[in-house]
Formats: sequence, structure tokens, C-alpha cells
Amino acid sequence: MRKKVAGLVLGSVLGGALIAGCTSGSGSGPGETHTPAASAPGKAPSTAHPDARAAAFRKWGLKPFAPAPAPPAIKPVKIVPGAPVPVISEIPTKKKIVFVTFDDGAEKDPKFVAMMKELKIPFTMFLMNDAIRSDYGYFKPLQALGNRIENHTLHHPNMRTLGAAAQKNEVCGQETKLTAEYGSAPRLFRPPYGNWNAGTRAAVKDCGLKAIVLWRESMQIKNMQYQRTDKKLHPGDIILAHFRGPTELKGHSMTEMTANMLRHIQKQGFTVARLEDYL
Repeated sequence: MRKKVAGLVLGSVLGGALIAGCTSGSGSGPGETHTPAASAPGKAPSTAHPDARAAAFRKWGLKPFAPAPAPPAIKPVKIVPGAPVPVISEIPTKKKIVFVTFDDGAEKDPKFVAMMKELKIPFTMFLMNDAIRSDYGYFKPLQALGNRIENHTLHHPNMRTLGAAAQKNEVCGQETKLTAEYGSAPRLFRPPYGNWNAGTRAAVKDCGLKAIVLWRESMQIKNMQYQRTDKKLHPGDIILAHFRGPTELKGHSMTEMTANMLRHIQKQGFTVARLEDYL
């Protein structure tokens, strides 16, 4: 299902249009505008022998990425006590890094687990309960690699169509389930379709999460959809992808889609960093 979003926030309220894609089915709806987010260091960079690392990337038709720079000592996105939770689509940085995120959890391809174990590319998972409840265990090896599991609601509704109590149930309910299943409380929330309002921000804060995370680009099968008119990645961009399989990807696998995404990133001279190291 594709998400359409209008508006985004970084720092103080900014104007602009947010386009692009999410999850099972087909959805639409504009977003909003607003502000920034904080923590959870990932694992240390791989110390694999360069030849072994190159061989691992070659297996998937890729070249090794440049190492990500060390995370900043002071996180560039801050949480302000008492203020509404920040809403972000990018991380303020001048370094040529981007952040990869995967939504929903419907596709559970064991080859994707193998791919990530071998490549050790950092990413963040925003999981929705209806998509993952058939096999919570699939995501644990990915989590064990240092990749955080974050909140994407129980049932994937358009949050702007719900009242305050229903929004809180979607967020807090999934927070409870994910904490029980994975032993760590999510800190970040991604609204389905990128749609949110003041009620969403209130629910996110009441449920103990620290930021709402949108995106700047969305990965399709072979190509990326960009929000900016220059159709390029920019330092600090957050990229949206999905746990999708051949049915949604017109016969292509999740590993093919992921390899295509990584090629787009690398071709533009970027490397991948871990989102939670900057929030």
C-alpha cells in the first residue's frame, strides 16, 4: 500500500510537500508540518577482513560501503521536555550519510535475514502488529544485529481519521506488544501513510515515545521516489522501504529491492548510518 504525505517538519515549522509510499493495500492522504528527535547506539562497525567483506557484498551484486562516520557526541535532534514530540523527515548533518528504514513486516523472507547478517547494513524497523503477529520471531535475528524495532501502530489506520482515544490505543497498544515480544520499548513512531495531527503527537507523547519519524525518499522496486525536485539524496535523509515480497514487487524479491536501494545510495556517494545514533 502506498502512503502519500504532505508536509514535514525539521527544526521549527517548515513548509513543503512530502510525497511517497507505504504498506499493504493502497492509501492516501496529506500529512502536516512541524519539528525534531533522540538515542540507542547500534553495534560497533564490522571488523571483518576486507576481502571477506568484499566477497559478502559481491555475493549480492554490490560493492562495500564506506564506513559510516562516528555518531556525534551531541545528538543533532533534541527532545525538549514539555514540548510536543518532534516530527522529522531528515537528520541535520553535512556528512554524506542516509538512514534506511523498513515498514510493516508483512514479508518474512529468510534470505533478507541472511543478506543483512552478511552485509551488516544498519537499518530501523517500524513494525505493525497485524503484519507481524503471524511470526514475531522472524524479526529477532534482525534485532540481534543491532537494528532497533520501532512503533508503526497495531492495525495501520489513517491516524487523522481517529479520535484521541483510538489514536492512543493504536500507539500504546503496539508499544505494549513490541516491548513484550522484543524486550525493548520502542522510542520512535511512524504514522501509517505519514498521516498525523496534533492528536497523534499527543498520543505518541502519552505512550512514552520520543519522536515521529517520516521520510524523504521511498524505495519502490528498482527506483526511488524523491520529495525534492532535484531528485537526489541529501545528507541526513531518511529513506522508507518495506518488508514486501514478490506479490507486491511484481515478482521481485525483497533482497532484490534492497540491493537496488543500496545501489542508488552508493551511486550518489552516500553511506548508511544508524538512525537511532542521531536521535
